[in-house]
Amino acid sequence: MSDSVGRVLGTEDATPLSFWVGVGPEAYAQLDDVLTTERQVPGVGTVRISGVVTAVRSRHEGAQFDSDVFDIAGGLLPAQVQEAAEVTVTRVEPEVFVPPRPGAEVQRATGEDRDRALYFDGMARQVPLGFSRDGQPVFLNPDFLDGTRGAHVSISGISGVATKTSFATWMLYSLLHSGALGAEAANTKALIFNVKGEDLLLLDHDNTKIDETVRDSYRRLGMEPGAFKSVEVLAPPREGDSNGVPDVACRSTGVDAFYWTLAEFCQLNLLPFVFADGDDDRQQYTMVVHQVAARLRKEARPKDNGAISVDGRLLTSYRDLVDLVCERLADDETRTEWAGSAIGLGTVNAFIRRLIASGRDIGRLIRGDLPPRGAALSSDAQVTVVDLHNLPDRAQRFVVGVVLRSEFERKEKAGTARPLQFVVLDELNKYAPREGTSPIKDILLDIAERGRSLGVILIGAQQTASEVERRIASNSAIRVVGRLDAAEATRPEYGFLTQAQRMRVLMAKPGTMFVAQPELPVPLVVNFPFPAWATRPAEAGSAPAAASRSGRALSATAKVDPFDLAGDDEDDIPF
Repeated sequence: MSDSVGRVLGTEDATPLSFWVGVGPEAYAQLDDVLTTERQVPGVGTVRISGVVTAVRSRHEGAQFDSDVFDIAGGLLPAQVQEAAEVTVTRVEPEVFVPPRPGAEVQRATGEDRDRALYFDGMARQVPLGFSRDGQPVFLNPDFLDGTRGAHVSISGISGVATKTSFATWMLYSLLHSGALGAEAANTKALIFNVKGEDLLLLDHDNTKIDETVRDSYRRLGMEPGAFKSVEVLAPPREGDSNGVPDVACRSTGVDAFYWTLAEFCQLNLLPFVFADGDDDRQQYTMVVHQVAARLRKEARPKDNGAISVDGRLLTSYRDLVDLVCERLADDETRTEWAGSAIGLGTVNAFIRRLIASGRDIGRLIRGDLPPRGAALSSDAQVTVVDLHNLPDRAQRFVVGVVLRSEFERKEKAGTARPLQFVVLDELNKYAPREGTSPIKDILLDIAERGRSLGVILIGAQQTASEVERRIASNSAIRVVGRLDAAEATRPEYGFLTQAQRMRVLMAKPGTMFVAQPELPVPLVVNFPFPAWATRPAEAGSAPAAASRSGRALSATAKVDPFDLAGDDEDDIPF
């Protein structure tokens, strides 16, 4: 059913792509309303033109001067208040692109009319995103998310206000629990990098703070509210701990320590990820990095508990490895073998300085005192959270780079896109900046350009899309924007927003997102429900029982359950 809003204006140009509606005296139109009108076309019949309200205005008709408003309000001058709404066309049925006729009745689309206007009727599967301003459900076509016709998601917004992380986890929850993936959902995996605080370490705990209104919103979208049912948390070992106890404060079960052994570090050529900063790659000493990595791979011999020996010398810690490399590079007799024949002493010294400095950041992640677990990392958990928030920046880059490479290589070897793997990474502008190169950026580009065919789906979040590598942003089929600052909103990366929406994102409240998907020419404004899982320890209720192991090697060739969401507690604020 539909109700009349007004008629197509004759004082403004109506085109096949947009038109203005004069709002009737007893009606109203607000931003994001879905309106529809019809026109009779000779030889074709009835053409239905539908669209979304993208601007609304109100003014006095009959007034000449600004000061006339006072006389009109006092009844001294005759004038009429008239409201008008601009409609951006979303769908024309059949596709005969003619403008609506002035005076044609315009109705608010509801029910099946609304579904047709927003292409919901053509979605064989639907992922609930939340509610529009009129309280009606909004859906996403999973074909553009699971690789069928597109893949990858880009989420942008101000830190602490845009709720980027909350929306990313909500989208994954909806995808896994709405039935959009069918039986495939049971095997779909997700990997989350938690980079700030411990909020994302409680995804499997029910949120005790939600009320019946929130629960009802989940049910209206076809889902039962609750926490993620299958979650495993991996955290780095505590600093100075020799037993591999995970460095986590908010939970004691369902959490393991991750690390790499010295043998894996050498055999799997992980040294370049110690120098994964974009600034590193612009320096000449990166040539030394690859030469040393090749030498370690050739000469390192594995020993017990992940230790190695080089020329008969036993190395049991990352510091031991750093000392050996520095000695080989300082020795005139071995420098050429370890650094290359055309490398100057200044370049070698620059490499040595940075390698020594990395010991403070990487030391607890590269172990020769704990047994390797290798492929035992492969987990039955649907969601794996890799906690990075206690690690310094260089260590975070190392973990992200190695894990992403291992996941991508594993999917390449599998040769099939199923089961799907979702990877959520916050601060994407740090790992894939627009300028410069790095090993991590190369991997992310590979995922963006080839991940769809391999079933690796990236959900990237960043404060500023303008600072992210263009090819990654352009390969994202779904683009989501929360609140932005004024300077960022004017950048061309947000050209998919209407002019009115560029102004609205400056005042968007937490929980309000602008979602663009390929089938619709206008981004839809979505309010998504409050998370039904704990976003901070104070909200945490019960969690599924989980056995905690003392440590687990995060092997560069092991299977890591992919999920998203770069643990961004800045975004996990109530709304």
